Amino acid sequence: MSAVFGTHPAAAEAAQAGTAHQSPPAASDAAPAAGDASGAQPAPASVDVAEVLTAKAAQAGQTLDWSHSIVDLMKLLGLDSSLAARKDLAGELHYTGDTNDSASMNVWLHSAVMKKLAENGGKGQGSQADLQK
Repeated sequence: MSAVFGTHPAAAEAAQAGTAHQSPPAASDAAPAAGDASGAQPAPASVDVAEVLTAKAAQAGQTLDWSHSIVDLMKLLGLDSSLAARKDLAGELHYTGDTNDSASMNVWLHSAVMKKLAENGGKGQGSQADLQK
């Protein structure tokens, strides 16, 4: 999420102390805004995901089909795109299919990640058909 939306200073510190690979957190994993004693979650800022990712892809120095490939999307975001990392991400996102069928898992993962981005303030990340894949 932070690779697309940017980070709050406290979130950046947490990310540095985080796990071996990054993955999109569930909406309930977001930290409350600094100084917010109530613990209420701030409303997510609306970010044009397609615009951000297209700009990153233009600077990547390689052709990355982020709008269709989970591997390319992860590479673009500087995430570990290995099969093991994708299997871990599938587990975190509650994939119920066979993780040994990497083609099906990859299609599902791409859709799930794009859906999570949309749920957390992303807009313009692709057509509804892309999200249904």
